[in-house]
Amino acid sequence: MNQLIKKILYFPITKIILGITICFSIFVGTQNFILKPIFYSLIQNKDYAAPFIHIISFFTLLLSYYFLFRFYDKREVKELSVKYLAKEMFGGFAVGFLTISLSIFILYLLGYYKFIEISTAKYPIRLFTTLVVAALIEDLFHRGLILRELEKWLGTHIALVISMLIETSHVFNPNANLFSLFFDLCWGFTMSMLFIYTKRIWLPFFFHLGWNFAQPFYGSNLTGLNNLGTIIKSRFEGPIIFTGGAVGIEGSCVTVLFLLLIGIFLYYRANKEGKIIKKNYKK
Repeated sequence: MNQLIKKILYFPITKIILGITICFSIFVGTQNFILKPIFYSLIQNKDYAAPFIHIISFFTLLLSYYFLFRFYDKREVKELSVKYLAKEMFGGFAVGFLTISLSIFILYLLGYYKFIEISTAKYPIRLFTTLVVAALIEDLFHRGLILRELEKWLGTHIALVISMLIETSHVFNPNANLFSLFFDLCWGFTMSMLFIYTKRIWLPFFFHLGWNFAQPFYGSNLTGLNNLGTIIKSRFEGPIIFTGGAVGIEGSCVTVLFLLLIGIFLYYRANKEGKIIKKNYKK
């Protein structure tokens, strides 16, 4: 292979663009041209058909990424290693869910959160599987691909800053405000550290899933969206800086503080254990 072509083909930005384009195209194509026509013809109720489509799409995306980079890089795809999957799955989900739960508890003590009733009638399984797929897309590409390539190329610190800035794209979500920008930066920092510490996507993915599930579970909007169902019917009353307002509980200063503390703790551990990669000037 011509050295110039090889250099371009294996340049980190090229790999990121090709990785996202190929994997996402396979994911969307499979979902829209194969899965939806099949399952919507077999199951008339889309609420029942959607979970099957989401689950198969989930594994389609994972497999497309795995085989692409197995072939592309000719390496073991360690970011998808399942060696510690059980620990990272249960631990990640629990920490994500409990972080939101702790914020809700503090708001309850302050009198800003009112419990009304509990019911699963307004939370079809379709909503949960939607969260699963959405979290995978973000964590596979943002952490598993972009952050991984940038960290290897530019070192941990520069990759961390770029990853934080990428997350500010969420500022265009419904009901976002100026504080949302600060949350996005903190979110990018902590989610990046979850990956940097393990070098696998599972801990950030399951943390993300627990975090996203907990918000509608407690009756909160999720990143400004109010159509993702509820399990606990509740009412938030009090200053927006504490309740998060229309953004949801993740826009609360309490939640952001907990999120930031998790990221700082992981950075301290990663630095202590030699997992911070110094800038590589050779590439």
